[in-house]
Amino acid sequence: MEVNIDFKRSLMPLFGNTFSPKKTPPRKSASLSSLHTLDRSTREIELGLESGPPAMNLGGQSWKFEDGQWITESGGNASTKEVHRLKKRNLQLEEENNLLKSKIEVLMDMLTETTVEYHLMEKEIEDMKTQHRRKK
Repeated sequence: MEVNIDFKRSLMPLFGNTFSPKKTPPRKSASLSSLHTLDRSTREIELGLESGPPAMNLGGQSWKFEDGQWITESGGNASTKEVHRLKKRNLQLEEENNLLKSKIEVLMDMLTETTVEYHLMEKEIEDMKTQHRRKK
């Protein structure tokens, strides 16, 4: 083993101690947009002075994003009364869903209890049959 260490030491000056590549110069970032080449008035026409909140049109209804929520703009198809009616219906359905979940839970408890009673009765019958056979 000592021979290998000496051999490695004799080769080290040949190849150098560490690998250190030359550092590349940083690249100059080039803008992909051609808007910086336009004069101010053309840029204002292209971009507008104020962009405002994002807006979109879905199914003939205009929406805009304000305060973290999409809000329908006036003149849309959905009236305030319809929205109120839909919210009320949604609340009713949620309450009905909660009631049905509770009923399912009670039914599952009843089924479990009945199954346990059935298995106990079945075991008692088997025990009685076994005792009856022993008496004979």
